[in-house]
Order: sequence, then structure tokens, then C-alpha cells
Amino acid sequence: MNKESIYGLTYDQLTEWLMSHGHKKFRATQVWDWLYKKRVTEFSQMKNVSKECIQLLEDHFAIQTLELHTKQESADGTIKFLFKLKDGNLIETVLMRFKYGLSVCVTTQVGCNIGCSFCASGLLAKSRDLTSGEIVEQIMNVQHHLDKVEKDERVSHIVVMGIGEPFDNFVNLVSFLNVVNDQNGLAIGARHITVSTSGLSKKIYEFADMNTQVNLAISLHAPNNELRTSIMKINRAYPLEKLMDAVDYYLEKTNRRITFEYIMLEGVNDHKEEALQLAALLSNKRHLSYVNLIPYNPVDEHIQYQRSEQKSIEEFYETLKKKGINCGIRHENGTDIDAACGQLRSKQIKKAKA
Repeated sequence: MNKESIYGLTYDQLTEWLMSHGHKKFRATQVWDWLYKKRVTEFSQMKNVSKECIQLLEDHFAIQTLELHTKQESADGTIKFLFKLKDGNLIETVLMRFKYGLSVCVTTQVGCNIGCSFCASGLLAKSRDLTSGEIVEQIMNVQHHLDKVEKDERVSHIVVMGIGEPFDNFVNLVSFLNVVNDQNGLAIGARHITVSTSGLSKKIYEFADMNTQVNLAISLHAPNNELRTSIMKINRAYPLEKLMDAVDYYLEKTNRRITFEYIMLEGVNDHKEEALQLAALLSNKRHLSYVNLIPYNPVDEHIQYQRSEQKSIEEFYETLKKKGINCGIRHENGTDIDAACGQLRSKQIKKAKA
């Protein structure tokens, strides 16, 4: 029997579950502490928890449902983990080192159906959503790695930008956010967490209504419908008019800044014309907008796309700045390993089929 991950329960859910099985509320506090502060890897390591409770937990839950399949380490300290799920599927998780702390990029789905034509994540269609426990466990496995290697280091930031569309797995995403943000657990501040969406407008409204301090990023990549539809099929369902209406609602509701991700594709979306269109698109939102220009990591299967030249990226940046748009060029991590999201997974699956 494949047991459910214990990490899939919020503190309140764990409390309710234990009490429904005849245990006092304080047991949940003890178990939570062992999981997230002492970070045990087996229920039997919970020393002040009764044997009866430990047996109950072991009968119904698992602490470890992910198996490390492959690990790549970059010279800059970036580590890409390829985890194998209980059903045999593979997912990627990335640890990145910055001056401000350690950030982990998590995956939310097995494969992706959004269909961005330049992206390695969508090379394999979505087969299922990850459970909230499987998403939390990615963070825990990285933290367990840090506990072994660097005793004083801890995950301080999270970006939900791995394989899949987070807002297409909304319920499990929200549960994950509640677990990692819990002040009695990992206590990763909401403002240190960023969720990225390709533009599921209806879910942006829901996310705004949550009144969370979690940051929102939009994978935009084009400033007009014709171009965006040609590289991101999601734009057929949620064209820029619908997307920007949702963005306006989010800004009005939360008064929080949105980051617009813009991958620079040579000869596709990196001309001055697109820069001016992008500035116009964001002109009435400039005080709460930030454009993140991203050098493209080429993918073998998408040979039609290449990285924009540095000169083109810098000229695009300067055009936006002159129009009053806050923007920056993303610092690259892990360029000496399979840098593109989903690339390591795709290569390993190909190798297994060969």
C-alpha cells in the first residue's frame, strides 16, 4: 500500500486527524516539531511520542515518499535533484545559492500541459498533479541534504516555478504554502515565497482573494497576443486582455508588486518593438510591476529557439528603463548543468527508453 505523505497535512489537519484517533492535541505539536524543527526521517526517531502514536502514524503515513534518482552539482553551488516518486515518475527540484539566502525551486505537476513551445518542462504531457505532501517533501529533502552537508544552513526562500503550472494544481499548492509558511514549522516567510503562473486568469482572482503575502510572478514572454499565442498556447484560452484584467484586480486587491517573467528568445521577442509594446502594456501598472529579463537556456528539442545576444538583452533592458518600467536581467545559476527546467528529467526518461 502506498501510504500518504505526512507532509501533506497542515498543522490543523494533523491535529484533527490525531484527535479523531484518540490522541490529545499536544501530540500534534510534538509530531510537528519532530518533522519540521528536528527534521527526523523516521517516525521511530520521535523520542517523546508514545509507541502507540508512532505505530498509528507508521500504519497510515510515510515520511519519505521521494527517492533520489540523480543529483547534479554546479560550480556556482546550484544543485539539481531528480526525485523518483512512488509511482515511478520523475520530478526536478533545484537548490540555488544567493547572497540573500538559499532558494529552492519546486515542481507541482508530473509533466505540463501548458505547451510553451520553448520549454523543456512541456516535452512530456502532464500525467498527474503532485500531492501537497510531495511538494513539501521536495523542500524537506533539500533541507535534509543541507543538514548533512552544512549543519547551519537552511532553506530561506521558495520559488514555485518548476515543472508544471502551479495554478492548475491550486488546492494542493495552497496546502503546500500553508505548511511551509507555518511559524511553528519551517517558518519560511510568505514574502520569501514566489508562485509563478503562465496566466490562468481565474486562479489569479482566487489567489488575490486569499490576501496572502506570497509573491506572484507571471510568465509573460510576449507583449502582444499574436506573438504570445505563437509561443504559448495558453494565450488562446487566456489572451492578454483577460490576463491583464486579472492582474489589475490582483494589484487593486493586494497592492503588491507583480513580477513579469520574460525569456529572451533571439529574433523572436527581443526587438526594440517588443520592448516598446511591453512598456505600453505595463504603463498603467509600472509602480507595481517588475520585469525580469531571462537569458534563454537552449533545449535540444526546440532548436528553433536560441538565446538572445547579450547586446540585445541590454538594449531591451535600456528601452524598458527609459519608459519608466522597473526591470532587471536575471542572474544565471547552474549554467554548467542541465539548466533549463525539465531538461534533466527529459534526458533521464530518454535514456531509460533507449
